[in-house]
Amino acid sequence: MAGGFEGPGAMPTAALPAVVARVTALADRLGVPHAEVFDVGRLSAASGVPEPVVKALLGGRPAGEPDVQARFVQRLDLLRRTRLKPNGRKYTQQEIADGAGMSRQQAGALINGDRRPTMEHCDAIQRFFRVHAGFLTAEDPEALAGALRHTEQELLQQLADREREAAAAADDPLERLLQDHGVRGIAWRAAQLPTDQHRDKVAEWLDMLLESVKRPES
Repeated sequence: MAGGFEGPGAMPTAALPAVVARVTALADRLGVPHAEVFDVGRLSAASGVPEPVVKALLGGRPAGEPDVQARFVQRLDLLRRTRLKPNGRKYTQQEIADGAGMSRQQAGALINGDRRPTMEHCDAIQRFFRVHAGFLTAEDPEALAGALRHTEQELLQQLADREREAAAAADDPLERLLQDHGVRGIAWRAAQLPTDQHRDKVAEWLDMLLESVKRPES
């Protein structure tokens, strides 16, 4: 596990405003309060980003960016406070060391910020706490965008469930087709594609699908 972890290059921050806009639109469509989908405490625990930074980033304000080692220590501390043992207590340094396959001295030095983490350290600790790859290292805007993507998926599922129920109640074959093939979810994602060429390909496929079924004559 020799060698310091230098971290990834600067990640594009454009992803965060885009996912915030999509989540906002979905929440409005479903009638879900913004305070619920943008709950700062929940997003902080999911992303590892401190609550004041989450607030600033959601407000479109710059929030600074700690260096890789400071970010690692900050997020590891959050993991120890939020991912507890079944008895509700924090994992000890020895338990983290055993679970991550390192010595207690190594674990203590990493937790206290006395040792620069390597990629191997990060991977081992992330596996121990069962969080996704990059949790300890992703830059704040990217980490928050990742947490909001999970929220987006949950809202898309709610939308699909609502429309499935509406289609069943209406007994409309076209509505059933849209639901069976996830057409609305595909269309929503297609709107986020980067070029007209990408969007045209999706539109072509949707046109072929929709032409295959006609509504019954009223």
